[in-house]
Amino acid sequence: MNAARVLSRAQVEEVFRRLAEAMPGRTRTAKGPKGQPDAFRSCVSCMLSAQSLDRNTAKAARQVFALATTPRAMLALDEQVIAGAIRPCGLYNMKARNIRAFCATLLERHDGVVPDTRDGLLALPGIGRKCADIVLSFTFGRDVIAVDTHVHRVCNRIGLTDAKTADKTAAQLEERSPRWALRDGHFWLIQFGKRICTARAPKCPTCPVADLCLAYQAGEGQPSASSGRR
Repeated sequence: MNAARVLSRAQVEEVFRRLAEAMPGRTRTAKGPKGQPDAFRSCVSCMLSAQSLDRNTAKAARQVFALATTPRAMLALDEQVIAGAIRPCGLYNMKARNIRAFCATLLERHDGVVPDTRDGLLALPGIGRKCADIVLSFTFGRDVIAVDTHVHRVCNRIGLTDAKTADKTAAQLEERSPRWALRDGHFWLIQFGKRICTARAPKCPTCPVADLCLAYQAGEGQPSASSGRR
């Protein structure tokens, strides 16, 4: 991480303070990006969401969970049956293999119970940092900022982090964010990324953190949407 390309810790805290005032944050009805009722279905839904639109992920999840809602029941399904059910989300053959491997490992190592630690989740097939943090936050109620496309873009544009990948952004956020911001930080950042700091034509004139944003201060009011960086 290049110290010249990130805000100071005091500035990071100020950014979160302003976002907390400007954005709704976590609401009582928040169910997380995947909206699933338990850790197992949250993990599977996260796996389905890779390179998939939300509506396609939701359709694939509905179809596969109509067939099975537990690791043992899912593993009893033929791989092609799973692939057919999740076809709307794309990459369905690979995802079907990953789901079966995930279920097999979950049963073998954890008696079918999803572990409630990041290390435990990351040791499962098909589970990356983003998925692990989503499950930790929304299923287990841990204070952690899950990093999706919006959060990754916003953090590296403003200068909260200086990272090329979402996983590295997540690691830097965890290390640099004030503890009080971890619970709702994901919500503030994703809401901010959708409403103001959009990928194309960000609304810089109405941005509550424009005077702190490194991209804006550098005259980069409309950074490239493809780079995810300033």
